[in-house]
Amino acid sequence: MSDDPRAVASQVPEVHRTQRLGAYAVVVRRDGHGVPHLLLTRISSIGYPPGWWALPGGGVDHGESPHDAVVRELREETGLVARSQRLVDVHSVHVVAQGRGDAYEDYHGVHLLYAVEVEDADAPGGPDALPEPFVVEIDGTTDLARWIRLDTLPPGGSDAPGELLPAVEHALANLADYDVARGV
Repeated sequence: MSDDPRAVASQVPEVHRTQRLGAYAVVVRRDGHGVPHLLLTRISSIGYPPGWWALPGGGVDHGESPHDAVVRELREETGLVARSQRLVDVHSVHVVAQGRGDAYEDYHGVHLLYAVEVEDADAPGGPDALPEPFVVEIDGTTDLARWIRLDTLPPGGSDAPGELLPAVEHALANLADYDVARGV
């Protein structure tokens, strides 16, 4: 079969199509030693793919603005409050793969990436410290939020905490273009 998702979808008998708009936060902060970190979240066992790492964020609810969605998702997944945010990029992924039984899933995700600054008020050590993330929505698709040193992540590093979603890899490859506050 072809590698082109549209060609695959046209060749299989049953296809379930899903299109999803998501808003995601690109949050970079330096720790007390000046080392930049990226805020990532781990996908829980009820999410897909479980155990992979993502940017904080998720689906834009019907009637919700993407701007409001990224603020809400950041709070639910990390407990952190956005102080400011600005749209910096759009990432798209299109995958057709066999799901359960004979049906195929034709998934098209459009990811709006926002450069986000977070509030410092609760960070022990003040504005130069990394505020401690924690998962607020305990039964959701995120089970862990953590600051990860940028130098351990691709493309330069090779010590990522696990598999990274394509949107994370895209953000890492374009981070310099985002002019992320307090970042790199």
